[in-house]
Amino acid sequence: MSPQPILQPGEHLPEGVRYLSASAENIFWGRLPCATDAPVMWIKPGEQVVIDTLSHEGILEDQGRDPAAYFAGHGVPADQVLTDAIELAASTHSRDPATDGPHVNTGPIHIEGAMPGDLIKVTIDKLQRRVPYGIISNRHGKGALNGEYPRGERNVSIFAGVEEVDDGIDKGRMAPRAGAEKLLSFDLAPFFGTIGVAVAGDTRPHSVPPGTHGGNIDIKVLTEGTSLYLPVQVPGALVFVGDPHFAQGDGEVALTAMEASLRGHLSFDLIPREQALKEFGDQIGPLAETREHLIPTGMDEDLDIAVQNCVRNAIVLLQARWGLDAEHAYAYLSAATDFNISQVVDIVKGVHAKVAVKDFTEL
Repeated sequence: MSPQPILQPGEHLPEGVRYLSASAENIFWGRLPCATDAPVMWIKPGEQVVIDTLSHEGILEDQGRDPAAYFAGHGVPADQVLTDAIELAASTHSRDPATDGPHVNTGPIHIEGAMPGDLIKVTIDKLQRRVPYGIISNRHGKGALNGEYPRGERNVSIFAGVEEVDDGIDKGRMAPRAGAEKLLSFDLAPFFGTIGVAVAGDTRPHSVPPGTHGGNIDIKVLTEGTSLYLPVQVPGALVFVGDPHFAQGDGEVALTAMEASLRGHLSFDLIPREQALKEFGDQIGPLAETREHLIPTGMDEDLDIAVQNCVRNAIVLLQARWGLDAEHAYAYLSAATDFNISQVVDIVKGVHAKVAVKDFTEL
């Protein structure tokens, strides 16, 4: 099996596709778009766009803001370091490392006809790894065990490689301890940690906490073949994607997952408000869809309240889609639905519920 190529900007693209690069002028770094930001691409509903995204790992200030040197220190050949990452790190981009987040997002994209109250459906048609490596970090006293890790004064960034497997799921490989061989393996399941729409007003939100606009939701089920529905906040929606991952466990407890750059083939559809209410109810925030599940979300700085918000959104979904009354919906959720912690490290914590569509085939 020949290895996957390095997906440098503009290379290895299907003929005739609409393509959005991760060049510095198409990037939001540390902040997210608001209503006054200009789109970098205009599309009609139903169109597909191939979008390059960049991981923040390897370009941050505490890693030297020099990805060529940083990854060379982990044995990565120069031709396997992305040139758009080098360009962004060397740029005078407006990100303030003291106040802004780390995440790199590509966009925003204007969707013709999208208005507040509608939903934008973002479908993940295909995901490609741009490089065969990534970073898992615990730094600055952040993570589920804040104050316990990282131990001492140091920040910990662990380099992980990719093993391409014939007839199976490709693996991430990392060492079990400092200086050891990469003998520990885990399944890869790439997804974008950040998918969102611009917020109303003229203030760009911080990239770390998610919200009703989506953003840094870190829901690992959003792999190939899945969709995310986002409530439109401003005319045109102004959609962005980023924070690419190769793999993540629910919770993302150490602060990051396996962070690494991806190329996404994404389709964008518009769901008018009347149709959205009929299919999903009045959702507060994003809702995901896989082949087997509808996945409402709940968010709050307090994990208990995030769970409650997710339960409320799930009840609204069951009422709108299948006509359950609230009491029977609540009972069904308790008997048959898993409520998973999406992440606990992004200030605003996230919970998502996996409602099995097959349970309602007779309704």
